[in-house]
Amino acid sequence: MITVEALIEKYQLVPHPEGGYFRETYRAKGVISHQALPAIFKGDRNYCTGIYFLLPQGTKSCFHRIQSDEMWHFYLGGSLTLILMHEDYGVQNVILGSDIQGGEIVQYVVPAGWWFGGYPHPESSYSFVGCTVAPGFDFADFELAERTYLLSRFPASEDLILKLTSES
Repeated sequence: MITVEALIEKYQLVPHPEGGYFRETYRAKGVISHQALPAIFKGDRNYCTGIYFLLPQGTKSCFHRIQSDEMWHFYLGGSLTLILMHEDYGVQNVILGSDIQGGEIVQYVVPAGWWFGGYPHPESSYSFVGCTVAPGFDFADFELAERTYLLSRFPASEDLILKLTSES
């Protein structure tokens, strides 16, 4: 199996603010004007964007949310758990991976506005995935969760929140 270091080098991955490593691989040339988008977007957005995203063992994707749907695609490595939180729909978890017969899935869409984060399973040396966002990703739409905020909204999920947030 290819190593974390080899993936970082081969795909020229860099640290991501939420954790792990990434590289943008696609940004549609087409642009949706600010006037055609819902008010939650504060500017024009490309039609669509895509990234590679790598989470080595011991790392996490901290809880965050964006203003667009985000489709996750499983590529290589071990299983990855995504935790999703929404005040109206509660807490959900999804396991991305290659064990289809064991209930893992290779693709999942996180709805716009949901808090989400994830981590590789303990037996996974890494999880290598891709993410597609439409309308396209812009850091102006990216919000890292504050631990105290999530704890006040989802007190029954304290362990997950402590695991997937940073002290603030």
